[in-house]
Amino acid sequence: MVAPASALERLKQGLRRTRAILETPVPDLVRGPLDAADLEAVEEALLASDLGLRATGEAVEMLRARSRDIARGGLGAMRALLREEIERSLDVPAATTPFTARPWVVLVVGVNGTGKTTTAGKLAGVWKREGRATLLCAADTFRAAATEQLEVWATRTGSPLFRGSPGADPAAVLMDAVVAARARGLDAVVVDTAGRLHTKRNLMAELAKMARVAGKGIPGAPHETLLVLDAITGSNGLAQGREFARAANVTGLVLTKLDGTAKGGVAVAVVRELGVPIRYVGVGETAEDLLPFDAAAFAKGLVGE
Repeated sequence: MVAPASALERLKQGLRRTRAILETPVPDLVRGPLDAADLEAVEEALLASDLGLRATGEAVEMLRARSRDIARGGLGAMRALLREEIERSLDVPAATTPFTARPWVVLVVGVNGTGKTTTAGKLAGVWKREGRATLLCAADTFRAAATEQLEVWATRTGSPLFRGSPGADPAAVLMDAVVAARARGLDAVVVDTAGRLHTKRNLMAELAKMARVAGKGIPGAPHETLLVLDAITGSNGLAQGREFARAANVTGLVLTKLDGTAKGGVAVAVVRELGVPIRYVGVGETAEDLLPFDAAAFAKGLVGE
C-alpha cells in the first residue's frame, strides 16, 4: 500500500526529530569505505533512536558488508541501504484481513496515558473516510472521563456511541454493543477498554474475559486486538507490549505521539520483539493524523532521502 502524498508528508513531519538524530553523524562518511569510527557513529545514532540492540546490530553489520558500495554511492547509498533494512524489519504481514466479518470487532488496549481512547475515536474517523460505519463502545466503565472523551470523538466523526452504566461489567457492555451493531448493520465496533498496568493480573484477566465474550456475540471476534504504545516511552514500552501480547492475544500495534519524540526507531524494536505488525501510527492531534502504517513510507520518513 502506498500512502497518499499528504499522509506521507504528515508522517515525514512526525518523524523529523528521529530523522535529525540519524542524519547528524553521517554527512562525512562518504570519503571512502566505512571505518570503525564511522560505524560506531551510525550505531550510536540508531541506538539513540531506540531502534533496539538486535536491529541496530544487524543494520551495522549490513553497512560493514556494503561499505565499498557506500563509498561509491555516497550518503544517498547509505541511506538507501538503511531504508531497505528498516523496511524489511517492519514488513510483517497481518494475521487477518480487515473487514472480512461484519461487524468487525476491534479491542483497543494499553496502559493509561498512551492515547488509547483517542486512538479508538480516531479509528472511527479513519474508517468513516473509507465509507464504513463504526460503533464506538465505551467499555471503560470505571473512568467517567474516558466515556466523555470517547463521546467527543463520536461527535467529531459522526459515529454512534454505546456506553454502559458506571461500574458495569465491561464484558457485558461489550456483548450489548456487539448485538446492537449487528442489529443496526454497522461495519465495525471499536471497543475502548480500561487502561491497565501490564503487571495487574486481575485487569489483564478481564481483557481475556472480554475477548471470550466477544466471540460468543460474533464468531471469530475480536477480529483484532490493537495495543496502543506511546513512542515517547521508547524501548521502555517493550515490557508492556510483552505482557499485553500474552494476556490479550495482540494482533497489531498502534504507535502514537511519533511527532513528539526522537525515538521513532522504537517501531522496529517493538515489531521485532512482538512479531506483530504496526497497523497505524499517530503523528498529531487531529483525526487525520492517525495514519495506516506503510513500512516503506515509515523507513523513508525515519532515515530521509
